[in-house]
Amino acid sequence: MAYFDAASAAPLHPVARQALLASLDEGWADPARLYREGRRARLLLDAAREAMAECVGCRPDELVFTPSGTRAVHSGVAGALAGRRRVGSHLIVSAVEHSSVLHAAEAHEAGGGEVTQVGVDRAGAVDPAAYAAALREDTALACLQSANHEVGTEQPVSRVAEACRAAGVPLLVDAAQSLGWGRVEGDWSLLTGSAHKWGGPSGVGLLAVRKGVRFAPQGPGDERESGRAPGFENLPAIVAAAASLRAVRAEATAEAARLRELTERIRSRVPELVPDVEVVGDPSRRLPGIVTFSCLYVDGETLLHELDRAGFSVSSGSSCTSSTLTPSHVLRAMGVLSEGNVRVSLPPGTAEEDVERFLEVLPGTVAAVREKLGAPAATETVRAAGPDLVVDALGRRCPIPVIELAKVIGDVPVGGTVRVLSDDEAARLDIPAWCEMRSQEYVGEEPAERGTAYLVRRTS
Repeated sequence: MAYFDAASAAPLHPVARQALLASLDEGWADPARLYREGRRARLLLDAAREAMAECVGCRPDELVFTPSGTRAVHSGVAGALAGRRRVGSHLIVSAVEHSSVLHAAEAHEAGGGEVTQVGVDRAGAVDPAAYAAALREDTALACLQSANHEVGTEQPVSRVAEACRAAGVPLLVDAAQSLGWGRVEGDWSLLTGSAHKWGGPSGVGLLAVRKGVRFAPQGPGDERESGRAPGFENLPAIVAAAASLRAVRAEATAEAARLRELTERIRSRVPELVPDVEVVGDPSRRLPGIVTFSCLYVDGETLLHELDRAGFSVSSGSSCTSSTLTPSHVLRAMGVLSEGNVRVSLPPGTAEEDVERFLEVLPGTVAAVREKLGAPAATETVRAAGPDLVVDALGRRCPIPVIELAKVIGDVPVGGTVRVLSDDEAARLDIPAWCEMRSQEYVGEEPAERGTAYLVRRTS
C-alpha cells in the first residue's frame, strides 16, 4: 500500500518513535514539581522547547505547546484579538486558510467582530497588494497560511508581513504544512504548527507569540505554558515532536529536491496520460510533496475508493467526497474544477517505483469510473426554440451536470447556448471551470423555477 496523504498526517518518523518510547520512562512526572522526577521532566520539557524554538526561529520563552494545531490557531487568534480590542475588532484572513482559521473567524464574527476575506488567484495565492489594501485603522489581526494544505501553493508571507508591520498590525501565520521544510521567512508576529504534519505524534501543536505583541489568553486561567495552553503537558509527545522536527529538518534539503522531482513527474505526465485533467496550484512556488489535479466527468468519491483498492491512499477536495456535497472552499476560491479532485501528498522516503505504479494505474482507473458514468439515466435533454438547448440535470449530483453539458455542446451552432438546469451547489463552480478548460464562454447564471440555470455559449 502506497500512502500518499502526508498533508493530512505524515507517518511517524523513526526518531519520533525512539524519543517517544524513551521519554515515557523519563518524562512521566509533573515538570512543575521540584523533586527529582519533576526536575528531570522539566529538563526534558525545556530542551524540547529550545529545540522547537530554534527550528521555528523564535525565543524559547515565546513558544508554548498546545494539545493540537487547531487549538494553537484558535488560542492564537482569540488571544491576539483580545489583546488588541482597543484598536478595533477587524480581522483579515485569506479565502484559502485552513478550516481552523476560518472557524475562528466565524466565531469572531458571531461575537460582533468584522471579518474581511482576501481572495486568491487561480493558482491559489493572495496578492500582497490586495492584502495591504484590506488593512484598516481598526484591524486587530491578520492571518495568512505559509502554504496551502490542499494544492501546495506557497503564500507571499514576507511581503504581506511587511505590509502588516508598516500598518502596525500583527500577522498570524499558520505554518502547519511548511514547518517541516524550513523556517517561515518574514517578520511575522504569531505562528502556529502541528506535529503530526512533519512526522511527530498527533496531539501536539505549537504557538509562538513574539515579544511585544499584545496578547490576552482567553478562557479560565492556568499556570501551565505561560497561561496560554491550560492542562498538563503531554511531555513524551512533546519530546518526540521536537526530536522529529529536528530530524526532518536535517533531511529537508535533499528530500525536498527528490520529492519535487517526483511531484513534477506527476504534474507533467498526468495530463498526458489522462484526458480532460486540470492540474491546479502554482507550478513553481509550491511545497515539495504536494500535487493536486481534477478530472472532468469523474465522481471523486468513487475515484478515491478505486485508487484505494489499487493500493494508493490519496485525498480529495472534491464536492463528491463531502457529506454536504459542496466544493472545497479552497477550490471554490481558486475558481478551478472541483469534480474528480485528487490530492497526492508524498511523505519523505516515498519510493520512485510507487509513483511510477500510480501513473500506470491512474489512467485505467479514471477511464473505468468515467465509463460507469458515461450514460446516466433519466437526464432529460430538450431542444428549445432556436439555436439553444436546455439540459435538465435537476436532482443529479456531480459530475452528471457537466457530463450532460459536454455531450450536447456540439449540438448547438457556434454562438448558440446551452442552459443547464441544476440544483447541485457544485455546478456553480464546475460549469465555469469546464468552460475555462474547453474554451467555451460561461455567460452566467439565472434563477429557475427549480434550482439554477447556468448559461454556456458555444464559441468553438
